[in-house]
Amino acid sequence: MAKINVNGRVHDVSAEPDTPLLWVLREQVGLTGTKYGCGVAQCGACTVHIDGAPVRSCALPLAAVQPSQKITTIEGLSHDGSHPLQKAWVQLDVPQCGYCQSGMIMAAAALLKDKPRPTDADIDASITNICRCGTFNRVRAAIKQAAGDTRVASLDIVHVHRSTT
Repeated sequence: MAKINVNGRVHDVSAEPDTPLLWVLREQVGLTGTKYGCGVAQCGACTVHIDGAPVRSCALPLAAVQPSQKITTIEGLSHDGSHPLQKAWVQLDVPQCGYCQSGMIMAAAALLKDKPRPTDADIDASITNICRCGTFNRVRAAIKQAAGDTRVASLDIVHVHRSTT
């Protein structure tokens, strides 16, 4: 039996020490917002925070997590969607399929904690998550909006009507 602190609550979990944290969070704790993407810590869909730092939970064994460490999942970022990143994500219609987005938001939250006004270079260096739908431009715009950057380029969609005759 192991103890883990997730989103401010201590949970007793029963899993093998080599079980990835991702599966403990999803199956033992019941928090399914953190997604499985690749299983080798490359895509970032499984990103959570441990003591404020972004961590790929699919490759982190339960044994590596200490009871004193604080784990934050997408569900713990804000209980009502009021985090500035969550608001920006909605306002800019960032997700397409949405599968990778909880990991993207968690990576972006860690970036903004460390660099409240990130440059494009900061975003490029910190957001290494993969989005197969290609929403990277909207992700960048949402990070800048959440940071209060008023110089964000407009992402308005322009519909072109073509004559069929």
